[in-house]
Amino acid sequence: MGRVRGGVRTGRVRGGVRTGRVRGVVLTVLGAALVGCGVQPTGVIEAGESASGLTRGMRLYYASDTGLRAVPVLDRGLTSLDAVMKLLSQGPTDAERREGLTTLLHAPGGYNVTGDGAHVTVELEGPYWAEARDQVTGQLVCTLASFQSVREAEVRADDVEVTIRPGEGPVLGPLRCAEFLDG
Repeated sequence: MGRVRGGVRTGRVRGGVRTGRVRGVVLTVLGAALVGCGVQPTGVIEAGESASGLTRGMRLYYASDTGLRAVPVLDRGLTSLDAVMKLLSQGPTDAERREGLTTLLHAPGGYNVTGDGAHVTVELEGPYWAEARDQVTGQLVCTLASFQSVREAEVRADDVEVTIRPGEGPVLGPLRCAEFLDG
């Protein structure tokens, strides 16, 4: 506290000039310490092209009002493409349905799905019930491409071609998932 002269207090009080100087010195020292912590500014670092294409990992593709949507498959232990097609035809979970997802695919009476490298073939005993460029075909193609790329790690889902060979009617494909996705 300062002295009192003639009823007027003199000297420095809390928050005055001296305290301001001390704060300034402390902040300068802290600032210098932080700047010297070893992080140096860098220029532009070239990292190549931005990421594109399908997401890696097992995903089921369901239909929605806005197009196909991928849903990650966790803890299902699927080992064959036939099992994947069966799972897709069972449709989304209740929670996924509440989000507006559905399946348009209904498993045919008899089918066999095989994959070799970037090629997947769906052989049907009967006719194929959908068109080559509709959402149900997109569900099938994108889901099978996703699982094939997980089964064979050197294959990208973008590169997988799916061919549908019905027992009756024309062969569809080869088809790629990108043909069915917006963007």
